Amino acid sequence: MASDARLTLITRPDCHLCDEARAALGRVVAVTGDRWVEWDVSEDLELERDYGDRLPVVLLDGKEHGYWRVEEDRLLRDLTTPQL
Repeated sequence: MASDARLTLITRPDCHLCDEARAALGRVVAVTGDRWVEWDVSEDLELERDYGDRLPVVLLDGKEHGYWRVEEDRLLRDLTTPQL
């Protein structure tokens, strides 16, 4: 599951919140130019076990940034603030 994308969206099929999260990430990356990838828990037992009851989940640089709803303003800030 290695990727050069800073953002990962963990989802499952037929999830309306996941659809909303995809749209939100699309808006965010339209501003920042970042890439994102999607992982489907139905294809990975470990992901299902770790995240299945909190979908969708957004990871930023491999760390959990949020779940259920994408906080677009916070995500934009975190993507554009230089890391010390």
